[in-house]
Amino acid sequence: MHWFYLIIAIISEVAATSALKATDGFTRVIPSMIVIAGYAAAFYFLSLTLRTFPIGIVYALWSGVGIVLITIVGWIVYQQKLDNAALAGIGLIIAGVIVINVFSKSVMH
Repeated sequence: MHWFYLIIAIISEVAATSALKATDGFTRVIPSMIVIAGYAAAFYFLSLTLRTFPIGIVYALWSGVGIVLITIVGWIVYQQKLDNAALAGIGLIIAGVIVINVFSKSVMH
């Protein structure tokens, strides 16, 4: 169940961060409400995940997967281009998440 909570936390954070650009400095109501609700949900579900998993591992997974997903959203929705260095960095983040999940004894499978 705690993996489900982490997935919901990540999706909520990505939705909130995606909407953040659309708030135009919190001058637009609907995107601003999405940001507030998304971050509230993200931190709530993140806190539930921390009941079981170590904070360092949870934060590494949450931020790593979130970075990759928000980069994809920026690329698709906002047509933000990625150079080779950015793609290499994202590849390293993905590799780090895989190493943590596959090899770390700190994560409960």
